[in-house]
Amino acid sequence: MGTVVGALIILLQFTSSAIMGISGALDTLTADQSMQHGKSIVSAGGTFELGFFSLQNPPKHYLGVWYKKINPITVVWVANRVSPLTDSSGTLKITRQGSLILLDGNESEIWSSNSSMASRNPVAQLLDSGNLVVRDLGNTGSDNFLWQSFDYPTDSFLAGMKLGRNRITGFDRYLTSWKSVDDPSPGNFSFQIDPNGFPQILLMQRSTIKSRLEPWIGVRYGGMPNLNPNLNYKYEFVLTEQEMYCHYEFLNMSVVSRLYLNPDGVVQRFTWVDQTQSWVLFLAGPSDDCDLYAYCGAYAICNINKSPLCEYLNGFSPKVPQERSTLNRLGCVRTNTLDCRGDIFRKYSGLKLPDSQRSWFYRSMDLQDCEMVCKRNCSCMAYANIDSEGGGNGCLLWFGDLIDMRACNEGGQDLYVRMFALDPGIILLSTRKFAGR
Repeated sequence: MGTVVGALIILLQFTSSAIMGISGALDTLTADQSMQHGKSIVSAGGTFELGFFSLQNPPKHYLGVWYKKINPITVVWVANRVSPLTDSSGTLKITRQGSLILLDGNESEIWSSNSSMASRNPVAQLLDSGNLVVRDLGNTGSDNFLWQSFDYPTDSFLAGMKLGRNRITGFDRYLTSWKSVDDPSPGNFSFQIDPNGFPQILLMQRSTIKSRLEPWIGVRYGGMPNLNPNLNYKYEFVLTEQEMYCHYEFLNMSVVSRLYLNPDGVVQRFTWVDQTQSWVLFLAGPSDDCDLYAYCGAYAICNINKSPLCEYLNGFSPKVPQERSTLNRLGCVRTNTLDCRGDIFRKYSGLKLPDSQRSWFYRSMDLQDCEMVCKRNCSCMAYANIDSEGGGNGCLLWFGDLIDMRACNEGGQDLYVRMFALDPGIILLSTRKFAGR
């Protein structure tokens, strides 16, 4: 995984000796200015730089944002990733109406921000967050941005950026990988919030789910210890009637770190270490077979510490009986038909919660009421607390098969699964970590 980044950095060692700031404020571009290939603007604190870079042979030229003080450069946003310039004649301008436009040597438009909001005195500014914004001169409030690059991310998730959806307009913000290390056009992978059921984050390979982060459980993503709060940054998930999104903020402002979706479909967090002048990999996923979506099928739990990896609940059997010894990832079926009103719920601990696409949730409901609601609905297969670390309220109900569960080495959640009351010994074959009670 590190080799991908290394290759990318090497390929991005473009000719930068000619780069210089625009006249006037170094972090802004006004309607009476333009930025040609070989020039740049730099954020006020010197953290990020906007300019042109070249890739491939013969070279293709792109407008992008990268870390100013890190060499070789690391690009975090590309404007014209779909429409590269074929030579070094590119020019960036901002129109009187407030749209950024990228022109080639023939004055043909290569890319535009297509801002839908007009401005009397527009200015483009590169912020120290890495966000390229268009605003009215003198109006610096983030609520009044006419356009911002953070709404159109490429492969990097930066602090302050929202990853998610506007529930009113349907507008989505999500990561899309580069096609390859030397081609920033959209690749095969995306990292996005799934709005169906209770929101969760999916890693997609085109239209197929490759991996999944389980739902937010109050202060972190359950079952993902690498995404737990730490001393450097904190994650937050926001769910309102208007929008759903996750974001993170730095607690230690001296830290330089980014979340990156590489061309191979691996989500990586890198932190810059000044002492070694290098990016250090902090986390990566999918990291093992159990991180792959629905690796064990329905009603089975993937345990990376076991062989075979897939285990099923007592009360369930493999779909293919002769495969009981190996559980060939086809999942399980119940050995007894549910009775509905007479069913019971068994608690399983230390789990990554199942796929929540087919779920209902209640923001203010305690666990006892959650059980009652699930028991009354014969289609409800399981329930859990979705705010287990934030006061105990919050109810999540699953309908249909329970898919994509795994045993967690640390963290993990309690899941209450609907069972036929007379099934004997309803426990997992392995009872060490997540036995039913």
